[in-house]
Amino acid sequence: MSLFSWEVVHDGKTPPPGQSVGPRQRLSWGRTAGLGAQHVVAMFGATFVFPIVMGLDPNLAILFSGICTIGFLLVVQNRVPSYLGTSASFVAAVAAIRGQGGDSADVTGAILVAGLVLAVIGLVIHVAGARVIHAVLPPAVTGAVVMLIGFNLAPVVAGIYWPQDQWIALITATFMVVAAVMFPGFWSRIAVFLALIFGYVLSWLSDLLFGQIHSVTGADTTKQIDHDRVSWAGVKAADWIGLPSGKLADGVSVVHAPSFSLTFILLVLPGVIALIAENTGHVKAVAEMTGDDLDPYMGRAIGADGLATALSSLFGGSPTTTYAENIGVMSATRVYSTAAYYVAALVAILLGLCPKFGAIVSATPGGVLGGITVVLYGMIGLVGAKIWVENGVDFANPVNMVGLAAGIIAGIGGVTLQITDDFSLSGIALGTILVIAYFHLVKGRRAELGSGEVTKAL
Repeated sequence: MSLFSWEVVHDGKTPPPGQSVGPRQRLSWGRTAGLGAQHVVAMFGATFVFPIVMGLDPNLAILFSGICTIGFLLVVQNRVPSYLGTSASFVAAVAAIRGQGGDSADVTGAILVAGLVLAVIGLVIHVAGARVIHAVLPPAVTGAVVMLIGFNLAPVVAGIYWPQDQWIALITATFMVVAAVMFPGFWSRIAVFLALIFGYVLSWLSDLLFGQIHSVTGADTTKQIDHDRVSWAGVKAADWIGLPSGKLADGVSVVHAPSFSLTFILLVLPGVIALIAENTGHVKAVAEMTGDDLDPYMGRAIGADGLATALSSLFGGSPTTTYAENIGVMSATRVYSTAAYYVAALVAILLGLCPKFGAIVSATPGGVLGGITVVLYGMIGLVGAKIWVENGVDFANPVNMVGLAAGIIAGIGGVTLQITDDFSLSGIALGTILVIAYFHLVKGRRAELGSGEVTKAL
């Protein structure tokens, strides 16, 4: 079977109860197109929200999400059905870069290097096997790093988005929580997308009923002014068809060449650990659903995500990762066909070539982003706890308790270690280094002392 041919199963119709459609199989092209559209909707909300909060262009993000998804599928030889949407793993580091005076070119340059590092790690895993991950980054360490990345974002919500419209933020957050937990099936999996629409409409209605709001704006969080919650000036000026263009909020062109700074690169490298954890978990989840042994493709999947992130960043786009939302769609439909992902990728590319569509998303009110991100960022942090629980990390063991404690607090609290006049480590970068170093230091000491003596030693 060639790479671009899929076996038609179940006469091209919806699989009967208990049956499924494998990665190299498909239904009729009409049904496959419909499933592809579902995947677009599932990834849509987060794929657009995260570029906005990172100060990058959402149109370029969705364009490259489609291009990178196709590249990913080619690298894994259509064996791992996944969609590459915008990654949240670098959001906190991006906020830190901008807080230190970096612009969008600095952001994409740092992320490009992180993508190349991830690609190299994928190659190592492909050659040496998945055991490399577990030796260097056991679940205790991975969970801690993911947790500090998520919780490090709390000040971004509190200081930038929430103050723009606290009541819209609160109502939007409430809607998203209810939608994610109480809505049935597919609707719960697109809670971010639904919250985006809900908050947008609510803000528009508030402008009609209550007039302008007096608050800070995304451009300047130090000065309160009267302004509309929803402004479509940019939408009216945008073309219907065209390549992403124009300027970002910091004056850098939407499509731009990256620039490189060692300080900023160190800030984003911990996000690589989160991407390894995400990709590993998603490949294992797909393997469990399909019944296929995907371990031989683990390194390919991680490496492909790294190359995709580097490619997107090279042109000013957002970092990528495999999306749990789309895995949820597969779980609900029992259709794991990679053909549907090619359809989704092509739709995303077409959307990325519609500047007016991107302008609508870019006009999302700050209060709506506040409501969505206060939930999303907390969920990112709690994924770290989920990794601990699923892998049975024992915190009665002082190696886990003491070995991780300092790094988590340093990362979340923004502790700074000044090394030279021009170079320092802080926040996530310092926290990750401490987590990895202290854990392996104590773990090694435990091996020397023996399990019966480690508690006394610590």
